[in-house]
Order: sequence, then structure tokens, then C-alpha cells
Amino acid sequence: MNSTNSIDPRVMKELLQLQLMGKMSLLSGETAASSMDDSGDFSALLDTIMGQSGGTGVTSQDTLSSMLGNTTNSMPSSLGALNRAYTPLQSVSKASSVSQFDGLIQEASYKYGVDTSLVKAVIQQESEFNHQAVSPAGAKGLMQLMDGTGSGFGVTNPFDPKQNVDAGTHFLSNLIKKYNGNEGVALAAYNAGPGRVDRLGIKTDQDLANKLHLLPRETQGYISKVMGHRQNFSL
Repeated sequence: MNSTNSIDPRVMKELLQLQLMGKMSLLSGETAASSMDDSGDFSALLDTIMGQSGGTGVTSQDTLSSMLGNTTNSMPSSLGALNRAYTPLQSVSKASSVSQFDGLIQEASYKYGVDTSLVKAVIQQESEFNHQAVSPAGAKGLMQLMDGTGSGFGVTNPFDPKQNVDAGTHFLSNLIKKYNGNEGVALAAYNAGPGRVDRLGIKTDQDLANKLHLLPRETQGYISKVMGHRQNFSL
């Protein structure tokens, strides 16, 4: 048998045991303890299966895949559900993602006079609190700053949360002031650019309501989504 298609049975056994242990580590308390008690039966099962290889000392990749599939299928449904539910990308909850930037957001909000819930809402919509986010258009970081905008507010590293939140909140504050406290218009300008908003003669939230259909669909949805996020963060 080709060596690239075979695995030493001892290595295979260790892999399978590690797989079982990894799944059991998702459990806690009594459930984890009871699962650990079954590990001896699992080892016995492995020895039996390995014996069926005929003592050749090799096991094909197809056989290994089949065995892995069988062990997964034979697991209790609760373990299978946990295995599907927790992945590396989901290991940090949204609440944790938000809280780790709370200090920076509160600092910038106080510094520039912007409501904290509004800043969080913008970040949620722009990047979902991913400080390394990059849009197809090249916007970067938590508040998705374009390079020109960021450099105008002294940003040297748009992926640095402190710089990004400070500059993004400063920019948003300037827009709110520019449009005399009409936050809907400020959000439209944040997304579509103040130049486009000004060309349409939108100066107040009433103007925005009347001319919303003239803005890009993305901007129309952006405003409503940010306002929805803000309401959630205000609770």
C-alpha cells in the first residue's frame, strides 16, 4: 500500500482519542465526568477496530475517514450539537466583542459629544466590532475609515482600535454639527459622503425623509439599520 495513503495505527488511535477528548472538553460538571467514564470503552473499541486491520500495521485514509465518521455518528446528540455550535470564529460572543472596546468608545463619545449608543451602533453596522475589517472599497477598522478620512484625523494605523474609534467618532461629531444635530443626515453623510448629501440639498431629517429615495439603496438601508442598532444599545 502506498505510504501516502496509510497511517500508523498508533498515531490513528491517538488522533481518535484526542478527537473524543476535544468533544468531551465542551462539557462541564457531571456531564463531562460521565463522558470521561466511557473513555475506557472507547479505547477498547479502538483496539478491536485496529485488530481488524489484519495486523498489517497500516490503515488506509479511507478507513480512517470512515472510522472518524462512525465515531461522530455514534456520539450522543448533545455532544454533536455542541460540536456544531462552537467553532473558533464563534468563540467570542458579540457581548464580549462590544465590551472590550467600551472604554475607548466612552472616551471618544465624551470627548466629541456623541452619544455612546450611536457610536456603538455605527461600529456594529460598519464592522460588527471587527477591528481588522476591510471593505471592498478599502474602508478599514471598527468604524470603516477610508484612508483619506483617517489621515485627515491623524490616523497612522486604521486597525488600531483607539485611533480608529477616536477618528471615526470625531468625524461623526463633525457631521452632526455640520447638519445642526440632524443625526439621520449625519449618518447619510457618513455612509454616502457629505458631498452627495449636500448636492441633494439635504440639510435636515425632514429633507432626508423627502429625498431618501434619491440616495443609494445602501445608504437608505444603512440609516435605518444604525438607528435600530442604537435602540438596542440604548436598552
